[in-house]
Amino acid sequence: MMIIGADEAGRGPVLGPLVICAACFDEFNIDKLRSSGVQDSKKLTSNQRESMVKIIDSFLVDKEIVVFPAKHIDNSITSGTNLNQLEVDGFIYAINSILDRGNIPDVIWLDAADIDEKRFQRRIEAGLEVDVKIIAKHKCDETETCVGAASILAKIRRDQIIKQLSSKYGNIGSGYPSDVKTRQFIKDFYKEYGFFPPFVRKTWKTMRNLEKELDILPPGQTRLF
Repeated sequence: MMIIGADEAGRGPVLGPLVICAACFDEFNIDKLRSSGVQDSKKLTSNQRESMVKIIDSFLVDKEIVVFPAKHIDNSITSGTNLNQLEVDGFIYAINSILDRGNIPDVIWLDAADIDEKRFQRRIEAGLEVDVKIIAKHKCDETETCVGAASILAKIRRDQIIKQLSSKYGNIGSGYPSDVKTRQFIKDFYKEYGFFPPFVRKTWKTMRNLEKELDILPPGQTRLF
């Protein structure tokens, strides 16, 4: 009996990508994953997450990771696709990729990316190519080990991308709006180059606040005095 868990990392940050992972396991190995310490990525330190990767990989049947760069997120939002729908699209793509390779699970567990769990579940069901039982729950990464494993793999991939950006651009912080280093990096970058970094989510409310701090006029407006 196989099982798939799916989760995301990077929904809220103003910098960097949104990453979605679907991970497929033999259900027989779930207890082994749990006893090895696999759980919700948010409850683990960076070093602990890194140590979990080899353990997770040793039990993986298959996985698919989808990365939505900041520009893709902005383009989707400006064209009328909200973040919830973007996540639905990413979850569907990741799961269908595993199904297309012949790995058909008995059940799929999802960390619901919608205030309405059932609505999220229905939207995923509508996009899958195979009729499979789906269960979508909030905080599913805390209760289902397969989802916790997916959350770790998604978080690891996002962290790798953030590290690559930091090595190129300097200390960009965590990417979250509440991170003082992230906010300062964005402002300093604009002051030096006259535009925002290419990996900033320009549609975020955080950016409107930073534009005010930088005294940047909205498009179409001019300063009269």
